[in-house]
Amino acid sequence: MFCPQCGTNQSDELKFCKSCGANLYAVRQVVATRETDEKFDWSKTWVAEMFMSGEEAIRRKTEIERLQGITPEVKRYDEIKAGVITGCVGIGVMIFLYVLAEGIILGGRIPPHVTEIIRRLWVAGVIPLMVGIGLLVNGLFVSKKLVEMAKRQPQTKPDALEKGTAQHTLRPADTTEFVPSEFSVTEGTTKHLRSSGPKA
Repeated sequence: MFCPQCGTNQSDELKFCKSCGANLYAVRQVVATRETDEKFDWSKTWVAEMFMSGEEAIRRKTEIERLQGITPEVKRYDEIKAGVITGCVGIGVMIFLYVLAEGIILGGRIPPHVTEIIRRLWVAGVIPLMVGIGLLVNGLFVSKKLVEMAKRQPQTKPDALEKGTAQHTLRPADTTEFVPSEFSVTEGTTKHLRSSGPKA
C-alpha cells in the first residue's frame, strides 16, 4: 500500500506510515467500505470545464470572480500596480546592467571589440520597462472602459452558478404548478377594444 500523504510504499500490516505517521488503518477502512456504484458528479471537475462553450466558461469565470470579490475595478487597480512594479524593475535592471558593464569595462581586462557589446548590455532592461508601460496603458485606458461596461451589465443571481442555468430560462413543460409570467405577448394589443364602448 502507498501512503496517501507522503507516497512511500508501506507494508499492508502497518497501522501508521513509517515516514510521515499517517493513519494507514483508517485509509484501508475507507477504501474497503467505499461503494463502487456511487455516482460521481463530473460537472464539478475540470473535465466539465473542458467541454464548456466559450460563453459558458466566461460566464462561470466571471461568476466565480464575483463571488470571490474580484471586481473589474480590482482587476484594473491590480493591472496598474503590476505596470508600475514591472516598469520600475525594468528601470532598475537597466541601471544595474549599465553600472555593472561600466565596472567591467573600467577593469581594463576586456578586449576593445567585446567592450562595445558589454556597453550595450543595459538595453536588456528595456523589455520589462516596455511591458510595464503596456500594463499601465492598458490599466489606465482599456480597463477603464471594461469597468464602465461591467457597471452597465445586469447582475446575475448568486445561485446561478450552482444551477448552471441562466435566470431567464423557461420551466419544463411537464410542470403541474402555474407560474404567472412577468410579461404577456398580447399585453397592449387589445387596449383599443376597452376604450371603444357602446355609443349612446
